[in-house]
Amino acid sequence: MEISIVNFKYFGGMMVGNNQKLGFIGAGNMATALIKGIVQSKIYRQDQLRVSDKDEKALKKVRDIFGLECYPSNEGVVRECSTVVLCVKPQNMQDVLGGVKDSIRDDHLLISIAAGIPLKKIGSVIDREIALVRVMPNTPALVQKGISALAYSPRVTPEQRTLSKRIFSAVGDIVEVEEGMMDAVTALSGSGPGYVFRIMECMVNAGVAVGLKRDASLRLVVQTFLGTAHLAKESELSLNALREKVTSPGGTTAEGLAIFNRMGIEDMTLKSVEAACNRSRELGKG
Repeated sequence: MEISIVNFKYFGGMMVGNNQKLGFIGAGNMATALIKGIVQSKIYRQDQLRVSDKDEKALKKVRDIFGLECYPSNEGVVRECSTVVLCVKPQNMQDVLGGVKDSIRDDHLLISIAAGIPLKKIGSVIDREIALVRVMPNTPALVQKGISALAYSPRVTPEQRTLSKRIFSAVGDIVEVEEGMMDAVTALSGSGPGYVFRIMECMVNAGVAVGLKRDASLRLVVQTFLGTAHLAKESELSLNALREKVTSPGGTTAEGLAIFNRMGIEDMTLKSVEAACNRSRELGKG
């Protein structure tokens, strides 16, 4: 079956209705990033947001930074909010859902960012057919430069799709995928920052090995990755064409890339992503 993936840019625009509230169960880093993006993009007003967490320090941090109404009880957030983002660890999802399922209404929209938890599993715990969205964001969302993949259950309305996309557009770009592709998304963009950080580490160390001071090497590498990513995003050229433009025959880039090819960088990358994808499938069955 062919999978349709639709790319979206951030679209701000009108704030949601005054009577709509958005709740977060969990006040960790990703929830904080989403709240920051939402407040800055004015999708919701701060008085329309609610947060719960068993960690009082996490709640205090959110309250101090954003002035939000915070709850020690997850049920309070679910009762007040028509849309709830589940920002909890996968291993805690069943307990959290079990504690709030009696407060969930038929018109609720639940959005989960828990890696490896299928929508079917969420539905089986709450024992009710409601609108569910599964999202795989990645860590650059912490600086509003992430990308999030969204998959929907059959009960999600067009309006709820639009709302979900607006929420996650506040922390970067988004794509829509069928849920069956979520393991691939997890392996590529969810785990991707880890691969990039490791390559950056190696390049910094290589810069030091050829004589640069570590702080200079770090600055050179970070800005090179940042600038190259911007160029790839903004250019109409393919990645292959961009690479060819910077690779003069017999030049320094060609010499370095020859080592990459000789040592099998493409095969290594493929095997890394396949291994992460297989692990994501295993975790989803647990």
